[in-house]
Amino acid sequence: MEILAKSPIEVFWVMLAASAAVFAQSSGPDKPQNHASVLDASQIVGPSVAATERSWEVRDHYTYMERDEDRRLDSLGQVKSENVDVTRMILVNGARFEMLLERNGQLPSAKEQRKRDEELDKLKHETPEEQTERLRKGQENRSFLRDVIEAFDFQLIGEQIAGGRLAYVLQVTPHPGYHAHGKYGKMFSKVEGTLWVDKQDFGWIKVDGQVTQSFSMGLFVARVQRGSHIVLEQTCVGDGVWVPKRLELRASARILFLKSLDIDRILTYSDYRPAADGSYSVSR
Repeated sequence: MEILAKSPIEVFWVMLAASAAVFAQSSGPDKPQNHASVLDASQIVGPSVAATERSWEVRDHYTYMERDEDRRLDSLGQVKSENVDVTRMILVNGARFEMLLERNGQLPSAKEQRKRDEELDKLKHETPEEQTERLRKGQENRSFLRDVIEAFDFQLIGEQIAGGRLAYVLQVTPHPGYHAHGKYGKMFSKVEGTLWVDKQDFGWIKVDGQVTQSFSMGLFVARVQRGSHIVLEQTCVGDGVWVPKRLELRASARILFLKSLDIDRILTYSDYRPAADGSYSVSR
């Protein structure tokens, strides 16, 4: 089972990185400096969640490039397989579509091109009912963001330069007694971490952390193991809109409680361009 295929990695990022900027404390050598701002954590978290919601909405109207380096490791941490995909994320009828441009340095095969064209044609001829369902699922994936304030305790531990910008540094830990909401809420108690929030517009600059307790994905078929680590870096494309720049994921998972899977995955994003009319013309 491909638990981190193209579409699921977006969900995985939403659940892990965006769920609260929730992972273990910074593994880098820099230490946050003493905090001298009059703001406390609660005055930072609320605006940062609102800013993130806005960025997610605006990002849906951008096209961009994605480079996906996916390595599978053996028990000794050595690479046993590797795939590199280069994809152009486009918009078709207002929906994001992954246009595979290159796989392992080669153009897509004829079979891959046929599959891509079939999926593209299906999206172009989407029925109103299908569009409604797609939009509903998109809202469902984002709806839990507001639960972040309830699910976690935030501690302002200092200020630090991150990505060339001055940021608040927040330590985030699960709130005792939190009752999960929605299908992603149960994982909130199993992650903790550090969040860098831009002082100017409250955008999320960086997330660095790890899973502290194993949790299940995909109807309990896959179980993400304790110690799985993620680093997310974002960049501002203007007007307070923050988008992913680099996502590095080191994860261990167990499939059907039998097969172990170690993953080293790096996704880099570039060439963000607004799609003026919310659509993108694709030649075939």
